[in-house]
Amino acid sequence: MTTTNSSETFRQPDSFAFDAESEAEIAQVITKYPAGKQASAVIPALYVAQRQMQRQTGSAWVPVKAMDAVAARLGMAPIRVYEVATFYFMFNTKPIGKYHLQVCTTTPCWLRGSDQIVQACCQETGIKHFGETSADGMFTMTEVECLGACVNAPILQVDDDYYEDMDAEKVKDLLAALRRGERPAPGSMTGRQTSAPEGGPNTLTTLRFAPEG
Repeated sequence: MTTTNSSETFRQPDSFAFDAESEAEIAQVITKYPAGKQASAVIPALYVAQRQMQRQTGSAWVPVKAMDAVAARLGMAPIRVYEVATFYFMFNTKPIGKYHLQVCTTTPCWLRGSDQIVQACCQETGIKHFGETSADGMFTMTEVECLGACVNAPILQVDDDYYEDMDAEKVKDLLAALRRGERPAPGSMTGRQTSAPEGGPNTLTTLRFAPEG
């Protein structure tokens, strides 16, 4: 089946079946919910389907047949799964590149230079706008809302990893490493300790009262 989305055309797979790894994951997830409430597992089940597509095709997305498989596995009407999959940005309903570049552009990241992050991603990948995949199939760039790590803004999320305290040069270095097949450690790119001030913690660094006894 071929699907047309705006100016893009891509082929939906004709079938989808959970592999052994996915079946084991879903079985474990379902045990977390009371009997008869397995529909509550729809979000983690969609994640399982998306990860399986990444393993099998190199592109992390959820085709319609995978949504149907989730519905059948959880005893849900397919339309209810479609509603969830199309509501949340973390589910991709069309093929994406090998690496998913998710750029936060909300106020804290914007004030700290997210425009530079977007520009650097475009320059290094050839992508011209959000939602586009690079010609070599390596990268897809998406604009996302607040990622909840504002203190270490600006943030570039790659797949499930947060790269924090970014700037244009750090973006170039990161994308070059990904092209080489390397996966730099996520977190602050300036060496910041979690969300401590730059240069390290400067409060609660000494014991003010001697312990009793």
